[in-house]
Amino acid sequence: MNKYMTWGLLAVALLFSSLCMAQTSEDDKEMRWFSIDSLNTGLDTPPETLDRLTPRDSVRGFLELTKQRNFSAAAHLLNLSDLPPAEQREKGPELARQLAAVLRRGEWIDTSDLPARKDAVIEDPAGQNPQAGQPRRNLQIASLSAEGQAYDIRLARYRVGDEDAVWLFTPDSLAPVPVLYEEYGPSWLEKRIPQRFKSTFGMLQIWEWIAIPVFLLVTGLVGWLVIRLVGLSARWLPSGSPSIFASQIKVPMALVVMTIVAQILLNYVVSFSAVATTSFRILLIAITAWGVGMIALRFVDVLLIKVQRRLVGEIDDTKPRDERHLLTTLQALRRGIILVTIVAVAIYILSQIELFETLGLTLLASASILTVLLGIAGQAVLGNILSSLQISLAKPIRIGDLVIFENQWCYVEGIFYTFIRLRTWDERRLIVPVQYFTSKPFENLSVKTAKMYRMIELALHLNADVECLREKFKAFAEAEKNVIEHHKLCCYVTAQSAAAQTVSFYLMTSEPFAGWEAEMNVREKLLGFIRDNHPEWWPREVVVTSQHDITGGERPTNGPAPGAAHPGAGDST
Repeated sequence: MNKYMTWGLLAVALLFSSLCMAQTSEDDKEMRWFSIDSLNTGLDTPPETLDRLTPRDSVRGFLELTKQRNFSAAAHLLNLSDLPPAEQREKGPELARQLAAVLRRGEWIDTSDLPARKDAVIEDPAGQNPQAGQPRRNLQIASLSAEGQAYDIRLARYRVGDEDAVWLFTPDSLAPVPVLYEEYGPSWLEKRIPQRFKSTFGMLQIWEWIAIPVFLLVTGLVGWLVIRLVGLSARWLPSGSPSIFASQIKVPMALVVMTIVAQILLNYVVSFSAVATTSFRILLIAITAWGVGMIALRFVDVLLIKVQRRLVGEIDDTKPRDERHLLTTLQALRRGIILVTIVAVAIYILSQIELFETLGLTLLASASILTVLLGIAGQAVLGNILSSLQISLAKPIRIGDLVIFENQWCYVEGIFYTFIRLRTWDERRLIVPVQYFTSKPFENLSVKTAKMYRMIELALHLNADVECLREKFKAFAEAEKNVIEHHKLCCYVTAQSAAAQTVSFYLMTSEPFAGWEAEMNVREKLLGFIRDNHPEWWPREVVVTSQHDITGGERPTNGPAPGAAHPGAGDST
């Protein structure tokens, strides 16, 4: 009894194992292809030379056959199962013709990127793709938009009975072909071009090699006309900000209008193949975004000019601090607009040409290499940009501030992304890299207020009357318009030697350069007063003719030779 039970259990296990293996085999087949009962029964027998075993061969064969205008043979690369067999012979070649036109103009397909294996397995030796090694039976060839809707063009692998599995365009991809043909089909101009000019030469047709230069010439003429019209409008507008703005947006406005005209021509007059259309589309998107960004940037520049004119032309620290702060903020806004424009243009272009996925994978795969390259080649540029942003946020200097940088008195005339422009007192311009400027100590004489103490030093004889000088100094200083806070005027003896004394005069001035001028004027007046009224106050050399004090009535007996100087005497200046 136990023997029979053992054999029975073994038979059940073998049967269950066989069923599981059969089910696994069926599942594996379902992963490799779609099983169908019939395929394109309304068409003739496929040509013997037609290769449909791999995605690459199917797409390449379809493009070659349609290029030769053999649409009947190309129809065998379509799955026409949604059409009744009686209509397949008539509608199949027409669908092939329309699909070829859509693919030629809609999206450039590089057949070398398609799988060359029958099972379309993803080959990834690095093992980074989670689907590597798995067979596929459905592939996306292109994604196109029409009437606000997105449509995928796909290939799928089909097998009828024991025949070889073949790759064909899916019925779901063929359904929207008429709608896509209305969007991407031949243009008004192309329909009127003789057939002999539609032969392919290189990547384009012959007529395209002729039409593209004409297309560029027409858009260029439109841009030239816009530049002329905007230039004339700048002359007609009243002088000031409107005319300046109009004169500065001539080129950006011309580029924006050129892109609009080019897009209208591409949509309604002429349409090129996918290679040219894709290139033009990317170029038009980039030019439009750049033109709009430049117009916004020119608007900020006009605001800067208006503010600068309101500050009475010259930028210096005599102007109110709030106005200099506003001017610096506008300069920072200008740099921000440049940065946002560049980033927005890049993001907009990538989103429009749908490269985020592939580009993202590429960037992630080569992130280490890009990091090294940016770190080496762009270190100076990135460092200057970051330093410029730091100045914009912290504002250690502002437009119009007076700074002493490397022993030079300079006004901050402009803060840009990579450099700072300084105007020296003698009207020279120093161009200093931002990173170099922030790494060096500097004095900002305008960080709080432009007021500055100035000091005058005079070396005079010991018998000079300091009180008299103090009164004259106050009178001379109060007469200067750039000397302020007269109650802070002061005069002191700050040093003394055996033959002279140093008298220092202090005065408060409205700003450094005006203070320098006031200091020179007061110094000249003090020197003139002493020269005209008290020349005996000048320091002079003391010569000792005797070692005896003659004031006490002593007479020298044996002294040094006449004219000998005392060892400790000398001039004091």
